[in-house]
Amino acid sequence: MNILLVDDEPLELEQMEYLINKNFPMWDIYKAQDASQALKILNSRDILLAFLDIQLPGKTGLELAKEMQSISDADIVMVTAYQSFEYAQSAIKIGVVDYITKPVIEEDLVKVLNNYANVTHYSENIQQSIRLIHQNYEEKITLSYLAEKIHINPAYLSRKFQEEVKVGFSEYVNNYRLMMAKKMLIEHAEVSIGEVSERCGFNSQHYFSQMFRKETGLSPREFRMKEHHQ
Repeated sequence: MNILLVDDEPLELEQMEYLINKNFPMWDIYKAQDASQALKILNSRDILLAFLDIQLPGKTGLELAKEMQSISDADIVMVTAYQSFEYAQSAIKIGVVDYITKPVIEEDLVKVLNNYANVTHYSENIQQSIRLIHQNYEEKITLSYLAEKIHINPAYLSRKFQEEVKVGFSEYVNNYRLMMAKKMLIEHAEVSIGEVSERCGFNSQHYFSQMFRKETGLSPREFRMKEHHQ
């Protein structure tokens, strides 16, 4: 799997490369110190996952992320020293799948990377489907939408998804949305339960709460209180 790291601080690049190699030694890592270098790599390599520092010289990481949408299918994770909800909101709007804060903690980085640990074992159709789910989970995403995007039959995609991922399409989408909801509940205490539900793609707060309790044994509010008191 090819990973792109973009940061204007060489020490940050070295640290990220070290942590990724330590945990996933078979993955190939490409490094860039600005948007121009990053775009050259993206045009010559099939990058699956990119980590972009928000504060880059010239184009910002958010600006680069927007430009990447038209030339690459890579999932994007923002790396930032800021823990501002405005940054997170801007990142979500342009299709960023996650973000981590500096200084990068190994545990946080590995949590993100674990989402991709098995992705290279999937067929190209399923890899594309998973990338689209990660990029669009906050919207109403259907099997028909995915099938149309990757130009295959919906029934065939449904069968292949179950065969390869070992869970159905809807279950995978809900599991990913719940994972993102947990992250938002922990990191953004100022965001209401209703807003978390909406921003993570659930049809209603009631349905979100039902799914969340089924997954965790707790309501979203109970989960947030428990995490903040640990």
